[in-house]
Amino acid sequence: MYKYLCLPLCFCIVVSCSQRESEPRAWQSIEQSLQTQLITVADGGLIELPEGNFMFTKSLAMDGKSNITIKGKGADKTILSFKNQTEGAQGLLITNGSNITLEDFSIEDAKGDNLKVSEVKGITLRRIHSVWSDGPKTENGAYALYPVLCKNVLIEECVAMGSSDAGIYVGQSDSVIIRKSKAYWNVAGIESENSRWVEIYENEAYENTGGILVFDLPGLTQYGHTTKVYNNHIHDNNHKNFAANGNIVASIPPGTGVMILATHGLEMTSNKIIDNKTIGVGIISYDLVAAINEGEVEQESSIGGVQTVNNNYKTDSLYNPYPYQIYIHKNTFDNSHWFPDTGNDIGKLFLATSFLNPPDIAYDGIPNPQRTNPDLCIQEGDDIILLNLDAANDFKNLTKGPGQFNCEGKQI
Repeated sequence: MYKYLCLPLCFCIVVSCSQRESEPRAWQSIEQSLQTQLITVADGGLIELPEGNFMFTKSLAMDGKSNITIKGKGADKTILSFKNQTEGAQGLLITNGSNITLEDFSIEDAKGDNLKVSEVKGITLRRIHSVWSDGPKTENGAYALYPVLCKNVLIEECVAMGSSDAGIYVGQSDSVIIRKSKAYWNVAGIESENSRWVEIYENEAYENTGGILVFDLPGLTQYGHTTKVYNNHIHDNNHKNFAANGNIVASIPPGTGVMILATHGLEMTSNKIIDNKTIGVGIISYDLVAAINEGEVEQESSIGGVQTVNNNYKTDSLYNPYPYQIYIHKNTFDNSHWFPDTGNDIGKLFLATSFLNPPDIAYDGIPNPQRTNPDLCIQEGDDIILLNLDAANDFKNLTKGPGQFNCEGKQI
């Protein structure tokens, strides 16, 4: 008898929770007072953000400050929304400073990037939630968390969702740690681009188009190297690609766990790479990206610092478009999907060449004409599915087998 008495109570609890979740937020404005604090705060100061839901119509900016902390009452309690933004591209822009800490608040729905940090020496983002509240759309801003041209970067316990490029992105920066964070419903979950001395660990990347990306691109202020990706959970990254045409991440096939593009000095170990339906890890050159995107034109609606495909990359004499010194070992691979995503040419190729068994690791097989050895070291045992695509010869001599890049006993 008692179980039937519980049913109305349970129903009331469910309805009550649903009603609370659907209740409209009570929006407040602190736009003028907060921007004034960002301008006038003295070095060494603290800006405390109050609890509440706050709507902004213009970008917020802080420039040239040192030893500043901006702290909210918690990511679920202090929410800065730019949904009604009419001026500026970023939500919050921090520039030309040192030792800046942002923690314990949410930032939502900027016209461009939610949070951009540029040319700051010492930036900590801690327990920041950066999202587009309507979910993944091409019209969303490119980056949720966007440190660029920075040094000594720490991103921890953050959440990024809805970016039309990368959720957690670090570009052209040095000495970077990204840890204990979550990225989902982005085109790229976590991306390190042209950055040096980077550690990406203990993160969860899921339901993105691609989980974790380590890219090196031409024509920028520096080239990246020395990255370690370890102890991450990279799973179910099978979301459709909603990047604008011509953007570099538009080439990521849905169902990609990790993509390594034209970088070197990378070690990847002790990650769980699970149920990414098209490929676990892809190791590719810029030659392949340029070929895939040939003829694509970037959509005019793209806002922010997104990187488009550079078809003149060979004119950058300092740029090496080929990956090398890549060491992949002791990761866990599993894929319950029998078929890759076939909405792109890469997926169709895997379907034809690795039927019912999408690859755990694939190397595009485009050699560096300046090197006799691709310098790849893959030690993942005999059970993985490893493809050398031979893309340089139109995939004519594609080879399959786990021992192709075994470097056991060799110096790494």
